[in-house]
Amino acid sequence: MAISTTIPESWKLPLFWATVDGTRAGNLTEVGPALLVGQMFTTGAAAGTATLNVAVPVGSLALAGNLFGVGSMLYRMVYAFFNSNVTQELWALPVADPSAGTFAEGGINFAGTSVTGSGVFSLYIAGQLVQWTIYSTDTAATIAANCVAAANAIPSLPVTAALAATNSPDVLFTCKWKGLTGNDITLIVNYLGLYGGQVTPAGVAYAITPIASGTGEPNFVNAISAIQTQEFDYVGMPYTDTASMTSWNTEYGFSSGGRWNYVRQQYGFIVNAFRDDYADALEWGLSQNSPVMSTMVIEQGAPSPVWEWGAAYCALAALGFSDDPARPLQTLEMIGIMPALTQNRFSLTQLNNLVNSGLAIQATAPDGNPMIMTEQTQYQFNSFGQADTAFGLLTVLATLQELLKRMRAAITTKYPRVKLVPDGTKLGPGQAAVTPTDLKAELISEFGLAMYDGLVADLDDFKSNLIVEIDDNNPNRVNVLWPPQLAGQLRQFAVLAQFRLEYPPISTS
Repeated sequence: MAISTTIPESWKLPLFWATVDGTRAGNLTEVGPALLVGQMFTTGAAAGTATLNVAVPVGSLALAGNLFGVGSMLYRMVYAFFNSNVTQELWALPVADPSAGTFAEGGINFAGTSVTGSGVFSLYIAGQLVQWTIYSTDTAATIAANCVAAANAIPSLPVTAALAATNSPDVLFTCKWKGLTGNDITLIVNYLGLYGGQVTPAGVAYAITPIASGTGEPNFVNAISAIQTQEFDYVGMPYTDTASMTSWNTEYGFSSGGRWNYVRQQYGFIVNAFRDDYADALEWGLSQNSPVMSTMVIEQGAPSPVWEWGAAYCALAALGFSDDPARPLQTLEMIGIMPALTQNRFSLTQLNNLVNSGLAIQATAPDGNPMIMTEQTQYQFNSFGQADTAFGLLTVLATLQELLKRMRAAITTKYPRVKLVPDGTKLGPGQAAVTPTDLKAELISEFGLAMYDGLVADLDDFKSNLIVEIDDNNPNRVNVLWPPQLAGQLRQFAVLAQFRLEYPPISTS
């Protein structure tokens, strides 16, 4: 029998019998789900209903409030994600507070106040505006009490407010969850300034004690174990402590057991955000070297917290790469994220040095929204400590992920049950068999389609360097050297403006 119909020769009943083969008809369809990792409320009136360490799909902010608790870290991450991307399949992985952690605390003190004019006090807590009216008859104690009432009336704030037992500060803000991340909560007065209509009422004096002293980080052993059979191409998580990043880099890495390892082939990458001054951020960046993690550096004066920056970055990475994995993310805007004021932003020279230290960088668009400038990964050095740019940009991972998934789909769909024979074997028409040359042609065809989609370039060199051969010691195995040239991105346009005041006259002789 020449053609493999899968109908056995022993089937003798008449007349018409047909089998259906869809291996040449389908196309690869990718969902590219995103995952946000953060802490939820497990106790109290605002406790969420989600199960710890179990990823759950989230289709709306209201659902996130029910699952994780309004005002929880994970709730605000979902809020930030949906502000920039409402089309992605989004999941969230809730984790518990660190068992041995402490709550970050800080506050504001109104000692010395002697109000001479009425007005509105504008305080931003982690980028969220808290306002209350101050009257000329108010005392410092009245102002403090009204501050507490105004803050506690906003359930989405990451802090609770209370009058302190002592006067320093007389309004105490306590993060609603334990851990290092609570130290990132900012307290900023009159962010918009005079031209934004925010001015401190005359006679009101205040002093801010930065929120600090939060300690501990979640344990991710159970959470990571629970998602190992699920594919998440884009992961946003707010933790930049060594233990947390090590756990997630191991899960998403290239080493044995990682998602980029041949055994798992799940792929994906992680994004987060890091806040510090220029010098410390540069030093911190140089100490990292993950090819599967991209950390966006933000200024100390940026009101929005790192968990919202990271979630917005994740949303834009998912949005951009789902559309075209080889296209740069530069200029995509993080809607709803508040950048640092102009005088507090990194300079262009500082941004250039920060991106060279393995940090993703952002700037502020003319409309006031932060935008991605370079989606740099932490990767900077090879295993010998030499400078290396191989995995320096997220587009490399996103493009490779797309190409590998396409190739896997083509091979597993078209050749799930075939015989393997050497080149030159005389096969009858329709035989369910392939040769290395057949498979090479398949890979070249897939490359051509990828080139048409703008993912790769240089088909001729790909053909010349592609090797497909049967293993010398295993006649059932094909070994492939697959050498694609990935598409680049227009990231710089360098011009030498070599002007003249006058070109010399053209001689007519």
